[in-house]
Amino acid sequence: MTAATAPLFWRDPALAFIEARTIADGRKVTYTRHSHEHFSIGAVTTGCSYYHYGAQTFEISAGTVVLMNPGDVHACNPIHDQHWSYQMLYIDTLWLTDLQHQLGFSTDQGYRPFNTPYTRDAMLYAGLLALYRILVDERAEPLQKQSALVSYFTEVQQRLNPVDTPLREVNGKLERAADYIREHCTQALKLGDICLAAELSPSYLIRAFKQYYGLTPHAFLVNLRIQFARAQLRQGELIADVALAAGFADQAHFQRAFKQHCAATPGQYRDVLKPSANTPHWPPATRPLSG
Repeated sequence: MTAATAPLFWRDPALAFIEARTIADGRKVTYTRHSHEHFSIGAVTTGCSYYHYGAQTFEISAGTVVLMNPGDVHACNPIHDQHWSYQMLYIDTLWLTDLQHQLGFSTDQGYRPFNTPYTRDAMLYAGLLALYRILVDERAEPLQKQSALVSYFTEVQQRLNPVDTPLREVNGKLERAADYIREHCTQALKLGDICLAAELSPSYLIRAFKQYYGLTPHAFLVNLRIQFARAQLRQGELIADVALAAGFADQAHFQRAFKQHCAATPGQYRDVLKPSANTPHWPPATRPLSG
């Protein structure tokens, strides 16, 4: 991956609930379908790409804001060799849930999902780019950044009101299966153990789990391991140690899975990148946070 296509990550210890990422040339950056525990929002800044969201696929272009609720299965990938670029923000779900509650969008203090995977709202698009510039500006004070975050996500809530979003009917047994996988995600799991915990047959579990979560139990497991690994890498842990702790058979397997999910190597993600001399106008990045 060249300097032009390598991802740039931004983190700030004073704002531990948010992470930013930018890709200047997304033609060589591809993802497998995956999900996050956090809320994600991004802006396509040039060109166009495919946006796989659940069972749907959209063509999105510059001026589009994409939104991914926690747990939403998605992937954004290039269309043939067409140039495209984007900026992303990853927000801690608890932080956003608290803001929703303060604004009156969540009366039970539970996260309220957005019912649109993307929008062409010009105000939200311009606002997201402006917010990104403030966040990565080393001269901006934490209070300015915090104020900009609250203001922007208040605007998002008001313009994409999620109050009437229908809630998914809960399947308690599948939820137990997912909880069992979460609890033991760094271990070598057997299908029989998951079925026993959920009181489900293997055939039903495999079929229904994918319908319910958008991922097979194994893909769900790998996705959790990658999320675990990201947290370890942010603390500066050695890649080989993280691979073992996350439950991967070896470092090579971990490297492949991580790149499929994050479109970056573990080393690129851990060592927050600075712009190269050939990449103009990118502001300097911070070091990774600890803890």
